[in-house]
Amino acid sequence: MADTKTVAAGSSKPRATVRDKDRGADDLDGVPVETALMLMREMLLYRRFEEKAEEAYAIGKIGGFCHLHIGQEAAAAGSIKVLRDDDYVISAYREHTQALAKGIKPNAVMAELYGRADGCSGGRGGSMHLFDPSIGFMGGNGIVGGQIPSATGFGFAIKYKGGDQVSLCFLGDAAVNQGSFHESLNLAAIWKLPVIYAVENNDYGMGTKFSRVSAREVKNRGDGYGIPCHVVNGQDVLETYAFFSKLVESMRKGAGPQYVDVRTYRFKGHSMSDPVSGTYRSKEEVERRTEQDDPIRILKDRLFAAGHLDQAELEKMDAEARGVANEAAEFADASPLPDPAHLYDHAYSMINEHGRLFLDGREEAPRASDEG
Repeated sequence: MADTKTVAAGSSKPRATVRDKDRGADDLDGVPVETALMLMREMLLYRRFEEKAEEAYAIGKIGGFCHLHIGQEAAAAGSIKVLRDDDYVISAYREHTQALAKGIKPNAVMAELYGRADGCSGGRGGSMHLFDPSIGFMGGNGIVGGQIPSATGFGFAIKYKGGDQVSLCFLGDAAVNQGSFHESLNLAAIWKLPVIYAVENNDYGMGTKFSRVSAREVKNRGDGYGIPCHVVNGQDVLETYAFFSKLVESMRKGAGPQYVDVRTYRFKGHSMSDPVSGTYRSKEEVERRTEQDDPIRILKDRLFAAGHLDQAELEKMDAEARGVANEAAEFADASPLPDPAHLYDHAYSMINEHGRLFLDGREEAPRASDEG
């Protein structure tokens, strides 16, 4: 678990409370100060939530797969908080903080991680399949690249209906080598669909460095389809927020599909079964990137330097975030297990006792005596 003083204070010394009338300009690098403070609260919540999930997994409260987003909080907050409720977000399996950013309540997310009935997917999905269409979060996906065609389909639906929403698709760097990625970008380019393909480029596909499996860099992968390609520092939430604000505004006016290389880094292993550094990256690399690229520390330093935040205020924010994460864990622990009677609810089709699958409403396979 991250050290509170390291995250909250970093190398800066506590300073006296700054009165509102003494604060600096109304914006910070083009982002309103109140928005910057909101982004700090969001990222603190994401960090503390993920640490609580890590703790719960370690003691057996959470089972199955669990992929933490620690280190990548700015990529989630900076891109999603610019969206409207009716915009779509779909992701891969490292999506806890993205679900929180889009508006799924922490209690519902944690209960889903626990596999409980009060989870956002009714306890059926777990860590990799958080889902709530009522707020436009269209789920995490366990298949690498599986979300990309769906995001393209959302873009087609938006254009078909004449809307001005956008479809934001998160994918890992390894997914750009999947065939579904290329087919989707080709269609999005032809039909000028309002889809943002945001690659969370953390240098590694599971345990393989991207440069070992690709002749071209992540940033160039949209070029062949005539889709504008962008690069943004996903560890700097202010830069990310300002960039996506302008990008989304242009797309609502018909700019068409966009491709974004979001440069980020995960401080933990690929999943809870993977050591922090593993055998594919050195301990020194992880420590160096954690020290210099912590998105919370980067924003904290900017807010402190500009006089918009002090140590006491930051610690209050952090305590509130810890409180929400603790409450979510308590809620999840008290939530009932799903009723086995509802196991097959929402199933698209059933395989009958004879092992045959029918999609036309028949519940039984024809008997031999019934077949001519």
